[in-house]
Amino acid sequence: MIDGHPLVDAHVHAARLPTLRPAWRDWAEEFGSGHPWPDLYDEDGTLVPERVDAYFEAEGVDVALLLAEYSPKATGLQPIEDLLPLTKHNPRRFKPIANINPHLHHPVDTELERQLEFGAAALKLHPVHGGFSPGDPALYPAYQVCRSAGIPVVIHCGTSSFPGSENKYADPVLLDNVLRDFPGLPIVLAHGGRGWWYDAAAFLALAHDNVWIELSGLPPRRLPEYYARHNLARLSRKFIFGTDWPGVPGVARNARAIAAALGLDDETAALVHGGNALEVYAGLTL
Repeated sequence: MIDGHPLVDAHVHAARLPTLRPAWRDWAEEFGSGHPWPDLYDEDGTLVPERVDAYFEAEGVDVALLLAEYSPKATGLQPIEDLLPLTKHNPRRFKPIANINPHLHHPVDTELERQLEFGAAALKLHPVHGGFSPGDPALYPAYQVCRSAGIPVVIHCGTSSFPGSENKYADPVLLDNVLRDFPGLPIVLAHGGRGWWYDAAAFLALAHDNVWIELSGLPPRRLPEYYARHNLARLSRKFIFGTDWPGVPGVARNARAIAAALGLDDETAALVHGGNALEVYAGLTL
């Protein structure tokens, strides 16, 4: 809880360091310098569940969604199996999010179904790091699995500075056919259009009941500027809190800064901090 609201961090990278490219460590050290995230690892570069649980407890996080990622060209590998010690240690607080890369996984629906067996609360696609369009028909079997299973699809929607990234695939317009062909499928735009697509992301969120904006990686004080062309009071009700941990100054600090920067009333702050995530992601409990 934070300030009386349940707190869900919808964007946490709980990766083992040996599986990652050096650029990932550089990113975490630069953007996560405000908190001692390296202390949560053992000497082999593996997160210690007791330490991680205590950290997120102290930050007021009720649920942390842990991202798998299979992007060998950009950040490396973050297999879903590496998340299981955390989800086993505290299955209420920690939930995995599945990830597929159509260049690595075939058939995509079979691999997604395998990962869903670990209790995944969503599917995350990373077109920018994986080098594919989220509108590629090859992904349609995975979208069908998500619709049938009642889980949302999280799409990386923003620029990335990691070597090997292909930022052209972050454009929200690439989701136009997906929204048409899978009506009602919950879509979460991670990073909210970071870079060149804030207006497009906001338009989709306001135009579609099933589209949400997840705020990870966005400086809270800049949010009014990024979405200045839109009704912030209305748009804020479609926001989902996420940090991009460990690349963040602090979870609780970010959560409070978002509420302050947007001037959120208590009801809307509760939605952003956790209420929307509890509605959108599958299987979350407090």
